[in-house]
Amino acid sequence: MSASGSPTPSPSPTGPCADGSCEVTVGVGDVVEVPASYGLGPIEVTAVGGDDVEMVAPVHGSEYSIAGCSGGGSVTSQGGGGVRLRCGVGPAATLNDAMRLTVVEVRGSTAVLRVAPVS
Repeated sequence: MSASGSPTPSPSPTGPCADGSCEVTVGVGDVVEVPASYGLGPIEVTAVGGDDVEMVAPVHGSEYSIAGCSGGGSVTSQGGGGVRLRCGVGPAATLNDAMRLTVVEVRGSTAVLRVAPVS
């Protein structure tokens, strides 16, 4: 709440994935902002290697779903509850029946991720 008593608006996501669709090169420590409608907060890359990318993200709400990536479990992400994901190069994973996440390729210590809404 602000000093005037009205709610402080949440900041809007910024960056290439803020509108819900992008292809971006990431490395360890990079954060990918996605719309709140995907049910996740900013996705932080925690490891890149072999054919896999590991990520953590805060979860909005009490439930989440993952298909196509290994993951799940409860982790602390940005001071709250979150989910850990491990996704390999290949077919898109579906998160929360709202977002598609594809690891397009892994190039040593970086990876190319594609984010898009489920259509």
